[in-house]
Parts: sequence; structure tokens; C-alpha cells
Amino acid sequence: MLVVYNSFDGRYSDSPRVLHETYADQYAGEHVWLADPDHLHGFPSGTLTVPIDSRDAVDALEAADLVVANTHLEMEWNKAPGATYLQTWHGTPLKRIHHDVLWAPEGRLAELDRDVARWDHLVSPNPVSTPRLRAAFGYSGSVLETGYPRNDVLTSPAAPKIRARVRAALGIPDGVTAVLYTPTWRDRDYFEPPAGGLEFALPLDELSRDLGPGFCLLPRLHYKVTHLRNDRDVPGVVDVSYYPDVAELFLAADVLVTDYSSTMFDFAATGKPMIFYTYDMAAYRDSLRGFYFDLEPIAPGPVVGRPDELREALWNLDAGHQAHRRRYRRFQKAFAPLQDTHATERLRPVYEQAAQRAGRPAVHGRSGFGRVSAFAPTV
Repeated sequence: MLVVYNSFDGRYSDSPRVLHETYADQYAGEHVWLADPDHLHGFPSGTLTVPIDSRDAVDALEAADLVVANTHLEMEWNKAPGATYLQTWHGTPLKRIHHDVLWAPEGRLAELDRDVARWDHLVSPNPVSTPRLRAAFGYSGSVLETGYPRNDVLTSPAAPKIRARVRAALGIPDGVTAVLYTPTWRDRDYFEPPAGGLEFALPLDELSRDLGPGFCLLPRLHYKVTHLRNDRDVPGVVDVSYYPDVAELFLAADVLVTDYSSTMFDFAATGKPMIFYTYDMAAYRDSLRGFYFDLEPIAPGPVVGRPDELREALWNLDAGHQAHRRRYRRFQKAFAPLQDTHATERLRPVYEQAAQRAGRPAVHGRSGFGRVSAFAPTV
């Protein structure tokens, strides 16, 4: 069986990573990743890869028995007869997506619809998301309401060891409060890139200085705009935009600061504090993207709009968390009911069925794919 994986346009991360780590040894064949050269450092040694923007990537997809991706595959390719495309997607939608957005470049959604038409299964993280995902994508196929494999680790027995390992790797001492900052992307930043690179909306240098040595800021740009980041060394700040997998950062962090990112729904499984820095809420809600529901009435933590308010909320972290404990529990019940460490296992039948289908004779053209020469193991 040939399985081809893609996560966030060429990274070794997210639900495809967990599925690969779980099932690659259990289902014989070749398990191959589409890889962005800038993110090869995140792939384990020996992982089979092809450059994501290459003819080899198209050949791999067209030869695959099973394709596993967590976002749209934007190249043109033809899915082989009998092949399966598992779209895990990558978040509970607070902000409107696909056909529900308030603004998109002309022709953009039609391009993405060609990928939606290839999907055989779409993973939903919770019952709240299922109807919204169906409607936004105009998708009438199989929806697997299993939860996200990427979140199984958050409540697993391995979580404490992973937390210690990641904090050590990032240089965060015991007793220091790690603040993970995960702003979502602004569509116009991507389609109309700012000159000179993209700055974080927070003045990280001032915030780090004000908070003092008891805090470490971990800013992480959305994968769509990571390539636009403006590199600057700031004391007390460790940019984790290129860290391979955000789930490990959730474990390393002591608090999440975000705006409208779906990281809030994943992070809820940890039970740790959240703060919402929503400096442009009116513009984002009313003209750029739009929301499926209002954030402020359900937010499981303080909602602030200015850096000084954020600083105060971080200084009073425990009090703010306690004040929102009931709302936090309701948030978990609504959005994290399937974060129970079993999401990966619930997707096993997809692999099982693909493996059974792969036992049939190859269709015309597929047996000629040069697998050994096309796939490069990472070193």
C-alpha cells in the first residue's frame, strides 16, 4: 500500500503525523510525505519524502492508495480509481471558512473546491463543527466525527515527559511561565504581503521587558504566513513558528494567548489558562472573515484588546482562570468531548479498508511509478 501524507503544506505535524507514527509500521508498504524544504528539519531521519511543489509529488498522489492531508492540496492531480482521500482538516471553526468567508480573492474558492471534490472522508473534531464544515465546504460525503488524532497526546500518560523534553529544548527553566502566543492569520497579509516582513501584533519586546524574567514568550505565526515573519532576536522571546508540532507546545506552555485561532479548542483539553488578545475583533468579525458565533460570551478566559490589559491578565493569571472556571468547563463540554486519547484508533478502519483495496491488481499506469527513485529518505 502506498500512503501519501501532507500537513500544513509540507510539515511533519498535526493529525497526519500521528496517523503516520501509529500506522506506518502496522500497514506494510510505502508511507511518503510531501515536504517543504524549509521544514525538512522537522522530519525524523529516514522518513520518505518528495518536495511538495514538484512533479514527484503529483506522481505520488496519483499513485497513492491512501492520501492523508490536514488542509487543501492545491496542486492539480488526478486521484486513482479506488484510492481513498482522508481529509483530517485542522480546527474547530470559530472564524468562517471556505464559502462562508466574507472576503476571498477572486477565483480562490473555486480552486479549492476542486480538492474538496476528491475527498472521501472528512474528519470532524466535535458535534458543533460537523454541520458547519459540511455547509462551508459544500461537502455531502462521509464525515467521521472522531476528534483529532493530534490531540490524543494532550491527555496521554506521555504528556508530562513531553512537556519536560520540549521545555528543556526551548531553554525554559522550571518555575518560568511559558506563554504560547498563537494568532490566526489575516487573509490580506497572505494575499497582499506587507513590505519588509510580518510583525506580530503584540509588541513582544515591551511585553517581555514588563513581565520580567519569570515569563518566557513563545510566539507562533499561523502556517499560512510563517514565511513572512520578520526575524528579530528579543530577550525573553523564543519564536516557535518553525517548531514542527503545536501539540507539543501546548504541553510545554503554561498559558495560551490567542485571538480567533482554533488552537483555543485544542488547548482546552489541557485545562490550562487562556487569554484572548482581540485587538481587531470588530474588523475581523464584520469585514474580513466573520464568526460562526460570538467569542466574548463563551471565551474561557479574559478577553482583552490592548497590550497593557494583556500584561495585567498575565500577572493575574490564576485569578483570571479561577474566575472563568465554570465557563471553561462548558467550553470543554461543547468543543472537546472527543479529546479522550482515542481519536487515532477511531480512524483505523480507513487504513484497514485502504489496505484491503490495495491488495487488488494495480490499475493501468500505477505500476509504472518510480517509487524507489522518487522518494528521498531524510537524513
